[in-house]
Amino acid sequence: MTPQASLQTADGTPLKVALGRAQRRARIRAFLLVFPLLAFVVLSFIVPIFQMLERSIENDLFSRNAPALAKWFEENPSGTAIDESAYVAMVTDLVAMHNAKTSGEAGLRVNFTYPGASSLIKIGAREASKMEAPFKDKMVAINPQWEDPRLWESLRAASSKWTTDFFMASSDLQHAADGSLERVAPEQRIYIFLFIKTFVLSAIITAICLLLAFPIAHLLATLPMSKSNLLMILVLLPFWTSLLVRTTAWIALLQQQGVVNDGLVAAGVIADESRVAMIYNQTGTVIVMTHILLPFMCCRSIPS
Repeated sequence: MTPQASLQTADGTPLKVALGRAQRRARIRAFLLVFPLLAFVVLSFIVPIFQMLERSIENDLFSRNAPALAKWFEENPSGTAIDESAYVAMVTDLVAMHNAKTSGEAGLRVNFTYPGASSLIKIGAREASKMEAPFKDKMVAINPQWEDPRLWESLRAASSKWTTDFFMASSDLQHAADGSLERVAPEQRIYIFLFIKTFVLSAIITAICLLLAFPIAHLLATLPMSKSNLLMILVLLPFWTSLLVRTTAWIALLQQQGVVNDGLVAAGVIADESRVAMIYNQTGTVIVMTHILLPFMCCRSIPS
């Protein structure tokens, strides 16, 4: 028998078993101590994030208000000619929407992928109760868009509770007449440009923050404690001021009638009629975001 195996506590329990129990109790106590914070983070941040992610692929505003049309789409695959039976289903649902006063929310869902669909469905719902079969010609007479294949492909996509339409729209894509995806018109392509612009500005701001913060972080790590503490206070000072106050201060400084432009005019650097626009544009964004994020970069860049 090894010496470790022969060691026992006062009550005769093997020492290894007793140590294991003590470690488990310590881990349980530690978990219970952090559990309130963990629960707060889960309920306040993680759960809402997953709810938002779910909303990005789930929307039943149209599908729950158009069961007849949803059934027609289920029975007829993409590419099927839109015949009178499709219009019968559409009119049936429009009458129900009008009675339940839900044409607005149903149209809002389709409007995400087919601009103008909201008013199209609202008007169609008002007129549908007055129609008699056959419905196709009467619907087209109200608005020729009712025979647009792209509209029907958007209605098909909206007839399902689960959808990727929001991701499609954010990629400047739309449903083509044959059910495939195509790029929107050049004058409507805004999202990809905004994504690229955001990433470029983020990279510029990150580079400027790193360039300015690393020397300060190096000083914080190498200066004597008394001096580094004072420097750390100066770095953290912006955190003691409201973000709204700091942003408002930059507006006062950078606007065309602000302090910076007044100083440049007074110094003769620029003429009064040539004041520089430094706010509400990319220049202002870079300056203000650098000021806001620089303290984070300083603390993050301190060598360990």
